[in-house]
Amino acid sequence: MPRSVNAVASKARRKRILKQAKGFYGKRKNVYTVAKNVLEKGLTYRYVGRKLKKREYRTLWIARINAAVRAEGLTYSAFIHKLNEKGIALDRKILADIAMNEPETFKQLVESVK
Repeated sequence: MPRSVNAVASKARRKRILKQAKGFYGKRKNVYTVAKNVLEKGLTYRYVGRKLKKREYRTLWIARINAAVRAEGLTYSAFIHKLNEKGIALDRKILADIAMNEPETFKQLVESVK
């Protein structure tokens, strides 16, 4: 009985991996086993990076809000606490944007909370 090899599917699988590895340096782009390992690690980093991006943006927003609020004589934590007490539901992204691009509006918001 002849040996059965699934050449079409295995070639397609290798081709798919190598196509994704296009643009990598050296053997990483054209040696299947190396490309597969590097690509797997790259996809893992891509997943983790999406989570880290959210974390880093939130940190940036908090820093911007804190800087703007301290100029008005408050701390970040006190400001957020007073916003919650007043029932003002603005997220940190919006607050940071207002603090950066519309300082007068932000100043009025801080005064309404004080």
